[in-house]
Amino acid sequence: MADRASERWHNLRPDEAARLLGVDAGKGLPEAEARRRAEEHGPNEITAHVGPSWVSRLLDQFNQPLIYILLASALVAGLLREWVDCGVILGVVALNAAIGFIQETKAIQALDALARVMTTEATVVRQGQARRVPASELVPGDIVNVEAGDKVPADLRVFSCVDLRVDESTLTGESVPVQKGSEVLERDTQVAERTNMMFASTLVTSGRGVAAVVGTGDNTEIGRVSQHIAHASALDTPLTKKIAQFSRVVLVAILVLAAVAFAVGLVRGQTVGEMLMASVALAVGAIPEGLPAAVTITLAIGVGRMARRRAIVRRLPAVETLGSTTVICTDKTGTLTENKMTVRQLHAGGSKYSLTGRGYEPVGEVRVEGRPPADPSVEGAPVGDTRAAVTVPVVVEELLRAGALCNDAVLQEEEGDWHIHGDPTEGALLVSAAKAGIDLGRLSVDYPRLDSVPFASGRRYMATLHLAPEGLSVAFVKGSVEALLPRCARMMAGDGGLVPLDGEVVEQALEMMASEGLRVLACARKEFGPEVTHLEEEDVGGGLIFLGLQGMLDPARAEAAAAVRACREAGLMVKMITGDHAATAAAVAHRVGIMDERVDTVLSYHEIEALGDTELEDAALEARVFARVSPEQKLRLVEALQARGQVVAMTGDGVNDAAALRRADIGVAMGMAGTDVAREAADMVLTDDNFATIEAAVEEGRGVFDNLVKFITWTLPTNLGEGLVILAAVLVGATLPILPVQILWINMTTAVFIGLGLAFEEKEAGIMTRPPRSPNMPLLTRELVVRIILVGALLLAASFGLFAVMSERTTLAEARTVAVNVFVVVQLFYLFNCRTLAGAAQGPRFFSNPWLWGGVTIMVVLQALFTYAPFMNRVFLTSPIGLPEWGLILAVGVVAYVVVAAEKAVTARSRRRAGVDGEVTA
Repeated sequence: MADRASERWHNLRPDEAARLLGVDAGKGLPEAEARRRAEEHGPNEITAHVGPSWVSRLLDQFNQPLIYILLASALVAGLLREWVDCGVILGVVALNAAIGFIQETKAIQALDALARVMTTEATVVRQGQARRVPASELVPGDIVNVEAGDKVPADLRVFSCVDLRVDESTLTGESVPVQKGSEVLERDTQVAERTNMMFASTLVTSGRGVAAVVGTGDNTEIGRVSQHIAHASALDTPLTKKIAQFSRVVLVAILVLAAVAFAVGLVRGQTVGEMLMASVALAVGAIPEGLPAAVTITLAIGVGRMARRRAIVRRLPAVETLGSTTVICTDKTGTLTENKMTVRQLHAGGSKYSLTGRGYEPVGEVRVEGRPPADPSVEGAPVGDTRAAVTVPVVVEELLRAGALCNDAVLQEEEGDWHIHGDPTEGALLVSAAKAGIDLGRLSVDYPRLDSVPFASGRRYMATLHLAPEGLSVAFVKGSVEALLPRCARMMAGDGGLVPLDGEVVEQALEMMASEGLRVLACARKEFGPEVTHLEEEDVGGGLIFLGLQGMLDPARAEAAAAVRACREAGLMVKMITGDHAATAAAVAHRVGIMDERVDTVLSYHEIEALGDTELEDAALEARVFARVSPEQKLRLVEALQARGQVVAMTGDGVNDAAALRRADIGVAMGMAGTDVAREAADMVLTDDNFATIEAAVEEGRGVFDNLVKFITWTLPTNLGEGLVILAAVLVGATLPILPVQILWINMTTAVFIGLGLAFEEKEAGIMTRPPRSPNMPLLTRELVVRIILVGALLLAASFGLFAVMSERTTLAEARTVAVNVFVVVQLFYLFNCRTLAGAAQGPRFFSNPWLWGGVTIMVVLQALFTYAPFMNRVFLTSPIGLPEWGLILAVGVVAYVVVAAEKAVTARSRRRAGVDGEVTA
């Protein structure tokens, strides 16, 4: 019956649809039949897709190669009864799992949100009686009455209607309400053009209608979106991919080195137990245990910074992903534009006028073009502007009065903000009249409505009859220019006099306004005697007086153009993907700078549908604007860009954006105007709905990635040095200079207390002028790998050498204490080399990070306890050392600092000679 909700119903006559649905359109379904269908089709709700349980998500935290090695090391330590080593290793594993689990609890709840949008009521006709029922009880074949203010409860086929308009922006991206009718449409008509259908979750803005339910629950268009979200898996971020790749490399290296060490030790005659502990020490030393926690905490710091810039991050890896973004695919309505229809131009009495002001606030001025401004400082009249505020001419006042009276919308101030109740297009006409000083409240009193001819798609106009103050009855008419011009014989001049209609002038004005992306409405009037109190369609069939044109649009946000320009200067491609008309999309794209020229290609639904996957990948890279795009095509475009190696950020606010938001590398939803579905599917939510906030978030994301690379560059030499020290001891048959429990002390305390200070480093200069990183670029560049090897070799030489010297003079515990302190002190000195990846941290920046200095202080205190506190000596098998030993340790730290500073200087010189600019980043 209704197995594929809206694939064919638009192609059937209402009587054919009723017959297939098995319903009497006048009486509705019998109650018994409704109950039977409810059992057959189930409730009118989106099926919830259950995600993994909390137990599964917790266990998944241990499903990492490096964690396997740590768990194996803990097992070996336990079997050898090294309980301290075993306990510390398990503690590290538990800490990392807890951090990951907390992050994972922010899992996607988009499908629950989709179910929530269906919770509403509907007026259904059953057995000839109309009554209100929960929308969840609707079944295919139900006859539903809808009127202004109703949320459409299911997918409906319109049987009859009067002036019915529906806001479908959340589903199709259409910026203005869609006029509905009952006429049969072609079978291949796309969803956004199905004017005889209404879709679940959209909103009726005006009129009323009778329609039949043809799709419920998962069989609705919104149900299809649900399925796309369920199957559009969230991608790993560039950072998580790089960390995973890095982990695999480390895993192989650790296994190879541990196997070599174990085999060499056995050949040299050492016991299996000794070599197992040596292998555990090597594995624990080579694994950067603090890296998962450091990554999470660094990303969390980035979340805080973004929140201060009005971007709320729902998933931590999204912070870094913004820094890797190469393409921003933005929606139009409500993202680049204000989603508030606004009259911008008037054409009346042979003159062109513009209106200032923004949004629905009735504050602004009427300005005539072609005159120098009286006061260029007035808002809306920049220096050099050829517009000037004027006393409103009679014809303009009459044009605005007609638009305000032939109108069913209401303009109201609520809690300091202005809102439109009703059709946004009619709301724009109310605001334009108020800007000209017309008192809307007084107007309705002075011109009480007597009768009306409602808008219909066949007529393409609306007319209202009013009693004028002079005692005459006056009809005001608004509609398309094509509908009104043939009905007009004269037009009003600027002074209010009547002159013959010049249709050519009107057509030229219409063409000019349409070329600027304006939606144009014409207004006219006709006078009757006071005895006329009823209005018929034939009464306005001729003899109208043409008043003029009002051109409106959904204006671009004031900050959008600057934000787009900044993104492009940062090397980002910005593309518009919208469900709106191609002409409207092109006009907005031109105003905000996405399209450089009006002649740039705009790809629409049918062109996209005709492209194969490879062709679409080429088109997705080449074109900048995609219009009349369906939800499936949005998803397909995102996947096409990703197939070409792009890191895609997708912005949106509607149900139609949800699948693409989920699939994109980072989904960005609007917090104010966005739907619950979009917000839950997104990785990041903009609290101010401002595209410009994305630019700030990209800047923060790049800074976060830089700081992560600094941390990794700082921590890896320690792991390399620890592994090399253990391997060298095995190869030469020496006693282990450091034990597994001591290695864990070094790795965890230094990572938490001094390494994380790098997360608070200021952003590098010129961060938004360098191009985005290539997704294929490794986590660490060649220069950074060389630096890591250099510092690791210094740690090997210093710790092993001092351990060998001290072993001959002091106890084994003291010698190991010296070796451990070598690692910590070198890390402290090397930390200051890592505050910038290429330049020096001296000068004004040296003391700019109080978090780092606080961490250094804490680490010094902890290391003193590690060396001198008796309970620490017992747990970690250390022993106090004297000032001469500290002198040697500090000397090693200074040498390490000088060597790395020299290496950075040589590298910088080489890069300058090679003509390479910028930081040594991944």
